Amino acid sequence: MLDIKYVRENADTVKASEMKRGHDPTIVDEVLKLDKNWKSSLPSLEKLKHQRNVVSEEINKAKKDKKEDIAKQKIIEMKKVAEDIKSQEEEVQKLKKERDTKLKLIGNILHEIVPVGKDDTENVEIKKSGDIPKFDFPIKDHIELALDLDLIDLDTAAKNSGARFYYLKNEAVLLSRALQMFAIDKIIAKKFTLIQTPYMLNRASLEGGVNLSEFEDTIYKIENEDLYLIATSEHPLVALRRDQTLEEKDLPIKICGVSACFRKELGTHGRDDKGIFRVHQFYKIEQIIYCKPENSYKLFNELQLNAEELFKELGLPFRVVNICTGDIGNKQALQYDIEAWFPGQNDKKGTYREVTSCSNCLDYQAVTMNTKVETKEGKKYVHILNNTALTDTRPIAAILENYQTKEGTVKIPKVLVPYMSGITEIKKKN
Repeated sequence: MLDIKYVRENADTVKASEMKRGHDPTIVDEVLKLDKNWKSSLPSLEKLKHQRNVVSEEINKAKKDKKEDIAKQKIIEMKKVAEDIKSQEEEVQKLKKERDTKLKLIGNILHEIVPVGKDDTENVEIKKSGDIPKFDFPIKDHIELALDLDLIDLDTAAKNSGARFYYLKNEAVLLSRALQMFAIDKIIAKKFTLIQTPYMLNRASLEGGVNLSEFEDTIYKIENEDLYLIATSEHPLVALRRDQTLEEKDLPIKICGVSACFRKELGTHGRDDKGIFRVHQFYKIEQIIYCKPENSYKLFNELQLNAEELFKELGLPFRVVNICTGDIGNKQALQYDIEAWFPGQNDKKGTYREVTSCSNCLDYQAVTMNTKVETKEGKKYVHILNNTALTDTRPIAAILENYQTKEGTVKIPKVLVPYMSGITEIKKKN
């Protein structure tokens, strides 16, 4: 969420950002009113605590002077003060919770280059990379190819687990591992620290990385436990420095996160979202950076270029889009997506589909996680950035469709061959 101090001092800026998002800016006034109520409740609490200290000293003095009657009377007074303090603390916490609940509904301050648009159809293309393949034969989509080449089993997965689950088989398993190791090798070569995360988080930790009200249709909850399955390693990595003050000399902290991801993925049913394109579980290699506020947009560009480099080496055509106001999440100030080319989609006329997202969240997550840096000017909230390096399922689908041959086989991108036990081409099984 936003720092309440920032909202107090920059109400007009926050309102302008909310209006650009298409939100009602009066929520800012509501938050400031709740904040005023909270602040007005603090003096009475401090007065009671001061009174407790005074009475405590009086009790000690009375006991020292052997004035037991006075001491007993003061102890009775102390109990009343303690009860009043408890009651007032509960009221203060209630007011703060009301303020922060409303504060979490306000989005991050949008970067000036975020385009205005109603939904993902109005995201703005920034650039394209690679040549779209031309085929002189009838092509197949990734589902047809994977079934023909004995790479997936969807029917058994549906029977045993439900829709949007899958069994990966044979070379597809190697492809999954190859993509992960390829991304890991590339990212750690750029001096990122490799971390495999827990696959579950409690609510307090998860809420630092994601607004659960936005993702209630995405996140899996563990029944009867304060645990959620992670949708991305971003969430446990954002919680990694929870309630910590970092040293300026240690920034930026660059992390390569490795995890499985679990998502409900409700509400999409077309052919282009079937197979292994939109699924409930997959693997992902994530990039996370903690940095000083003045460096976050420079590092945003660095993260984005890291991901673009991976797709260039894989030989997959892609484009980069600037996510518009109607598609961007509350936590992001700026977001770029890479959309790879999928020849088998859109009735086999091909289309670009999202495969990575790069986000600068400024201090939005750090405020919730209470993650700061000690500087010469005092403590400041750090900025946190995230970007997918590679997932496994969607890139596998893109490789199958872009590297398919007339013979019905699939060539392996050269950069993945060293991770594929020497396999250079996926062929039909005997």
